Amino acid sequence: MRYAMAVDTKKCVGCSDCVVACQTENNVPIGYCRDWVVEVTDGTYPQLELELRSERCNHCENAPCVRCCPTGASFISEGGIVKVKENKCIGCGACITSCPYDARFVHPRGYVDKCTFCDHRVKEGLNPACVAVCPTKCMYFGDLDDPNSDVSKVLKMRKSKTLIPEAGTIPHLYFLI
Repeated sequence: MRYAMAVDTKKCVGCSDCVVACQTENNVPIGYCRDWVVEVTDGTYPQLELELRSERCNHCENAPCVRCCPTGASFISEGGIVKVKENKCIGCGACITSCPYDARFVHPRGYVDKCTFCDHRVKEGLNPACVAVCPTKCMYFGDLDDPNSDVSKVLKMRKSKTLIPEAGTIPHLYFLI
């Protein structure tokens, strides 16, 4: 089992409902977020293109945050979800520095926090909160090893990209283009 998410950059409108859903579902403190919306403009005037995408931890197969954690607090759980054991984390920030996606932050209580793909919901057969609330249905989630999962189907049908592929992290967050 390898969980993954795909975000359709043609359907995302940048509403940030995913951000609010995550903050609410996971009791993220005000002023912090586990996911965010990025607006990228590419091209030369007047031929400009705008890409909106919801970003978060990429839940990498080759996760530098896990390798560099001195206490073993950062780990890869069932389904390839990268997590942090709050009680083992010393808040040193090594994982924050090693993450090429800038997907972690130090929680006010002293441990490092990040997206977990709402694994507590996934264990109940539900989608992550961000996917569940998206008004444009631009987010797809599921098991890459299951050809019938939403994410597997959409990745077979559409061209996609990952961010910073040269980092060699093998991310499980895809952007449909």
